[in-house]
Amino acid sequence: MRNVVIIGSGCAGLTAAIYAARANLKPLVIRGLEAGGQLTLTTLVENFPGFPKGVQGPELIERMQNQAAEFGAEFMEGHVSRADLSRRPLVIEAESETIQTRTLIIASGASAKMLGLESERKLLGHGVSTCATCDGYFYRGKEVVVVGGGDTAAEEAMFLTRHAAQVGIVHRRDQLRASKIMQDRLYHNPKINFIWDSVVVDVLDVDRGEVTGVKLKNTKTGDETIKNCHGVFMGIGHSPNTSLFRGQLDMNEVGYLITHDGTRTNLPGVFAAGDVQDHVYRQAITAAGSGCMAAIDAERFLEAEH
Repeated sequence: MRNVVIIGSGCAGLTAAIYAARANLKPLVIRGLEAGGQLTLTTLVENFPGFPKGVQGPELIERMQNQAAEFGAEFMEGHVSRADLSRRPLVIEAESETIQTRTLIIASGASAKMLGLESERKLLGHGVSTCATCDGYFYRGKEVVVVGGGDTAAEEAMFLTRHAAQVGIVHRRDQLRASKIMQDRLYHNPKINFIWDSVVVDVLDVDRGEVTGVKLKNTKTGDETIKNCHGVFMGIGHSPNTSLFRGQLDMNEVGYLITHDGTRTNLPGVFAAGDVQDHVYRQAITAAGSGCMAAIDAERFLEAEH
């Protein structure tokens, strides 16, 4: 019987593990399919407090994991295949093991939607990004491209105009899906230009290990062109990793878990932290903060239960 099981090993899950371990709850962290979360896909992180010269994303995750282990957190490789939250103790199945736990912290995060190109995958963190707030600063005075036509792409593009010299929005249609107010902001910003009826079919240049441009295909004519740029930002949204809990936990129409009174879900003893329930901020530091909250909420729940 476990006191605390944490699903996910990104900033939220590891911070929860640190706090729960220091409370002598001996948490078990199930690392998940994307162990370490989105930070393992980034290079330099400059906006996490305490690192004046920045820190590499994978290094930050490793430090947090080591810190949690130092206080007694246990780690399990693999992912959760089934969760029964209808009874107590809660039952989790992972890697052919059945685990019973008094509390559960879900920190399984959200995965950025990608185009599925091999070049995109190879250049992720080297010019291809899924977060303008995280990486926009690196493109001061440079030309970048945002892929997408909804509110996510619009927000990314508007933020990038603070740093980039020019922001091109590549959209497969001839009009945006973003809200009217966001469209108005884009159309009136002189730094933004639109590349309509186009899709990205390749990201250049893998051989150089950096982004030099994108190959575009016109959806109406089939013509292919090269658009030079220094960075490519994916603005086609995120998918919360919550399919396992559908029908058991309250979530919004997209699938983000709904929390109340801190990190509590609709079921007692089940808490959610990080990008799995936050579709607004999606930052490492906010994920870490909510991981801290979840661990404290779980600790207080256990105390009240006794």
